Amino acid sequence: MVELLNTLYATTPGTSLHLDGDAVRIWHPETETGAPRRLLPLTRIDHIVAFGGVTVTDDLLQRCAADRRSVTWLTGNGRIRARVEGPTAGNPLLRIGQHDAYRDPTVRLGLGKGFIAGKLQNSRQLLLRAGRDATGTRQAALRATADQHSRALEALPGAGSLDTAMGVEGNAARTYIATWPHLLTSHATIKAPSGRTSRPPTDPLNAALSFGYALLRVAVHGALEHVGLDPHIGYLHGVRPGKPALALDVMEEFRALFVDRLVFTAFNQRQLEATDFISTPGGACHLTDDGRKKYLQLWSQARTRPWRHSLLNYEAPAAIVPLLQARVLARYLRGDITQYVPWSPV
Repeated sequence: MVELLNTLYATTPGTSLHLDGDAVRIWHPETETGAPRRLLPLTRIDHIVAFGGVTVTDDLLQRCAADRRSVTWLTGNGRIRARVEGPTAGNPLLRIGQHDAYRDPTVRLGLGKGFIAGKLQNSRQLLLRAGRDATGTRQAALRATADQHSRALEALPGAGSLDTAMGVEGNAARTYIATWPHLLTSHATIKAPSGRTSRPPTDPLNAALSFGYALLRVAVHGALEHVGLDPHIGYLHGVRPGKPALALDVMEEFRALFVDRLVFTAFNQRQLEATDFISTPGGACHLTDDGRKKYLQLWSQARTRPWRHSLLNYEAPAAIVPLLQARVLARYLRGDITQYVPWSPV
């Protein structure tokens, strides 16, 4: 599929990215004199993600903007610092439909329930998959939480307000987090924390999840802009200046299978270990430079894995699935389909 492009992750401080014809030239002062130039054709790149200490030259930024190729800067632990993109794309009638849907309480509630349903369904799939490979108490705990998610899915249609719907999701999330110790196996070199911490994360598991969610947010944000939607006008997370509410909404459907699955598998297979993380004197935990490179390699590999899109009835690489779902959402907001169906591979 021609749409499966790559994200360039520039992680090493001191690196600079330059425009060289129709390619990105990657340069670092410690590169040996006489070494071949590192060039990547721009046609193979859909996003550029630069971490702290990486410079992107003006000519490359202008070319990326002209091509509608986003450039995002992240801190070392994955927090978004800035984003540059080209002119706004899409039919303005689509954005009018997006705004009208936000102003309609019934439509907004329906969309909010859809995003939550996608999260619950895909979290349940993760739990069931882990339960098939488990035994004894661990298997029983995973299946019990999966059953709780089933009950939450049954209760969700009866929610009469977004607050009630978010309450259903919140209860399921608490049981899901309580099951983290059973999603980690005895092979992992870390222990599951007692809860979710994100600002900042205070342990390796939370740090790995936060880093993955930041990468997912970049991908979903870009997918929404690609189809002409405004990432800041959402339905579940509210509308506040500087908050990409719609990107956060759509992310809910992908968190469990695109990030959580990767993280727990990586710890269980010791592709990530406790030594890949470091804690600051203030208690924050984040990936080391080598740990971040390991993570990005795993993330890039995971983006090529095919996933079934149950609504569209075909498989597509993980990198494409957010774009497909953004198109489903756009079709609903334009009135081409009567119901928004969240993404699920089953």
